[in-house]
Amino acid sequence: MKYAILRFGSRQYKLSEGEEALIDKVGKDPVFDVLLVSDGKKIVVGTPVVKDVKVKIKVVKDEEKGEKIDVLRYKAKSRYRKHIGFRPVYSRILVEKITF
Repeated sequence: MKYAILRFGSRQYKLSEGEEALIDKVGKDPVFDVLLVSDGKKIVVGTPVVKDVKVKIKVVKDEEKGEKIDVLRYKAKSRYRKHIGFRPVYSRILVEKITF
């Protein structure tokens, strides 16, 4: 099973060929670094990135909203309550091919 560890911005994801994943919003053409590649027998680790590796990624859905996240703040005996809620925006990507 081929897989790669990719870095999009400040987050890292372990992705296999043919796998869909939700990542932070990247737009139509994602920019990423390949940190590690494996084909089941051979593992190539980058310092810090692996060169001569091609990972073909297709953006399936550019914007997809996630679950609502509620942030509550409360202080006892002072009647202080604060509520903030938001829905993060993700991109759905598909890893089509990993070659090295």
